Amino acid sequence: MTSSAETTAKRPLRVAIIGAGPAGVYAADILTKSNEVKDGDFEVSIDLFEAHPAPYGLIRYGVAPDHPRIKGIVNALHKVLDRGDIRFLGNVTYGRDLTLHDIRAFYDAVIFSTGAIKDAELDVPGVELEGSFGGADFVSWYDGHPDVPRDWPLDAKEIAVIGNGNVALDVARMLVKHAEELLTTEIPDNVYRALKNSPVTDVHVFGRRGPAQVKFTPLELRELSHARDVDIVLYPEDFEFDEASEEAIRSNNQIKTMVNTMTNWLAEEHAQADVPSSRRLHLHFLHSPVEIYASDSDAGNGKVAGIKFERMQLDGTGHVKGTGEFIDYPVQAVYRAIGYHGSPLDELEYDAKYGVIPNEGGRVLDEYGEPVPGIYTTGWIKRGPVGLIGHTKGDALETIGFLLEDRLTLPPAKNPDPQAIIELLEQRGIRYTTWEGWNRLDAHELKLGVTWSGRTDSGIVRERVKVVPREEMIEISRGPED
Repeated sequence: MTSSAETTAKRPLRVAIIGAGPAGVYAADILTKSNEVKDGDFEVSIDLFEAHPAPYGLIRYGVAPDHPRIKGIVNALHKVLDRGDIRFLGNVTYGRDLTLHDIRAFYDAVIFSTGAIKDAELDVPGVELEGSFGGADFVSWYDGHPDVPRDWPLDAKEIAVIGNGNVALDVARMLVKHAEELLTTEIPDNVYRALKNSPVTDVHVFGRRGPAQVKFTPLELRELSHARDVDIVLYPEDFEFDEASEEAIRSNNQIKTMVNTMTNWLAEEHAQADVPSSRRLHLHFLHSPVEIYASDSDAGNGKVAGIKFERMQLDGTGHVKGTGEFIDYPVQAVYRAIGYHGSPLDELEYDAKYGVIPNEGGRVLDEYGEPVPGIYTTGWIKRGPVGLIGHTKGDALETIGFLLEDRLTLPPAKNPDPQAIIELLEQRGIRYTTWEGWNRLDAHELKLGVTWSGRTDSGIVRERVKVVPREEMIEISRGPED
């Protein structure tokens, strides 16, 4: 009888990666560059599947459009996929177009890198009211995600954003920034028009802990001050530091930088001339949300009229405890941006508490806690939505290390011919997209930017205009021959 090792030794190792965001691309890149592959011990053949017609995942649909430096990661991902040794297959949704049973027939190993795209839940009364939104949903809207409605109710003058991470600052900045400043980005036209007509005057960002415990980064913080005609407002009573806070400021340069930046802003507020801007971004700390409420006269309609917080105080360890003091803020919209949460995947175990696939170092576990042969995971669906994009490389390195360790015992694919999966997709009528198709769509979006810039005498140059509708993306990607 021929062993699995003997079977796979005679052909390239076939690996499917589900999810073409940074996690999936990094995993593919690391696998192709592993010493075993470079030294000729074996060959590898990788297919990178993506539910969207375009690659890049979080970078395209989860990062604010005015983040050119972060979006520059696209250049590195592009270089990996443009080499030609990793096949991209877009517009293919796991669990709908292909099952795990389907995939295992064509591949020796499967890596899930589907990320985390849902909002973490906020368990307070009133979260279901009209005007209460998930930050992740708003990000998907302003980033032109193909599967979300193209309209967004921007009718609030006063808005609360709950959270003290990078996403909360992104949401707040996009809400308060004047739309004209976004025209140099790839912002979709419908998003620009909606933001331009927004009546917003005040956006309040609330964090549960103190300034030394924030989860955003110095880059995100500094970008707040770059918005034109927007005042940043801070409150002296929020700048409370306990022993743990003082130690964090002394020992962590990033925390020290952010605290110094905010305290400088606080001091500058009182020295500024009395010429207020038309919009204000308020940063609040030591506020824990208690209730989102509607007005008495609007109780039947259920629209947000305000939000109540309990005032917190630091307990000496950097954590907080309630003071029993409650504060109300009149707002007409609330955005919760307290983190992302992963989604369950068909035919795999799921840890609902943490929003991850149960795993050990990237080896996916079954219901009994045992590794499932040939199934792996990486990125946020592996470790939870923590850390920056760069941390995903370490994740992928660990996962690929275990896959290579298991290589000789992987269950071999029944039909490893690379053309076989293409034939299945075509039989099922799945209009998959390719890397060549993405290059076609990419060129089209860049051309739209040039066309837009040439139509106006504003002097504004747009690098690209993002195509939003899924069907239009598919048509452009697949070309006139489809």
